[in-house]
Amino acid sequence: MTATETEAVAAPSRRRRRVLGLAAAAAALAVLVVLSLVFGSKPLPLIDVVTALGRDNGDAHVIVVGQRLPRTVLAVVVGLALAVAGALMQGLTRNPLADPGLLGVSAGAALGVVLAVRAVPGADGLLQTWAAFLGAVVTACAVFAIGSLGGRGRSPVTLVLGGVALGAVLQGIASTVVLLNADAFLTMRSWQAGSVADLGWPAVGTVAPFAAAGLVLAAVAARGLNATALGEDLATALGGSQWLTRVAVVGAVTLLCGSATAAVGVVWFLGMMVPHLARWIAGPDQRWILAYSLLLGPCLMVAADVLGRVVVAPDEIPAGVVTAVIGAPVLIGMVRRKKASGL
Repeated sequence: MTATETEAVAAPSRRRRRVLGLAAAAAALAVLVVLSLVFGSKPLPLIDVVTALGRDNGDAHVIVVGQRLPRTVLAVVVGLALAVAGALMQGLTRNPLADPGLLGVSAGAALGVVLAVRAVPGADGLLQTWAAFLGAVVTACAVFAIGSLGGRGRSPVTLVLGGVALGAVLQGIASTVVLLNADAFLTMRSWQAGSVADLGWPAVGTVAPFAAAGLVLAAVAARGLNATALGEDLATALGGSQWLTRVAVVGAVTLLCGSATAAVGVVWFLGMMVPHLARWIAGPDQRWILAYSLLLGPCLMVAADVLGRVVVAPDEIPAGVVTAVIGAPVLIGMVRRKKASGL
């Protein structure tokens, strides 16, 4: 049998495994969502949770529908947003260590929150969210403009360098304001922990539309990212528009990472770790990596939130702290595997 015939036989089997993997990830997410509704400072029997979703049965209804359900939905949206944004950044830069923060989006969001609290003492969560998202958008636009100056915008490296440089400057400004303002210090102390607790449906309503728009742009960029993996010159020779791919990726990362960071703060390692796991399972095809990230990101975020609730109950550990604690050793173990560490 020739190599071509072998590949033709293996392709359906590989696709079948990928589809089964997606089904398993979806099932795992469903289980985690149920656990998120059941466990908390006051664990509830599953039958009470199901009843609370259907009708008002007192305290259980308040806990499930009023607190845990919006918290779980927000964790799902934030998880998929950060994971897909991380996969896009790794695909664009061909760097397995890339994460959404390389564009300076997180630093811009942090500065937006700081300036909002400084300008409007006692600013509510909704105002902080919009200020953070505006900061993220302005930063991403500035990075894209800097990376395209002087005709050097052909290389994604210029975007990364511009993002790292501008992000460092904005982080320094934000830190200065925080040190000089007590309200900003208290706000940033909780915001940087990456918690999805007590934000409710307003936060979900703010994040979801931008995350949906970001996913549309991610789907547009997926095919172009496969060409980018072959190298800039070869991708151009194959007829792909690398400039359009880059614009779509930057726009998607801004919408996804900006909205997620604006809503819950900084969540460490998720955007870097999930694409590694997706690549390990699905292989190098960016379309499958994005599909797996869409499910594995929420799995990790919801699992981190549930674990943070039960490990020190009745107190809680923010989900962003949990992802940092478990993410570092898991990522080290994954990148040591040859199949997972390369792009």
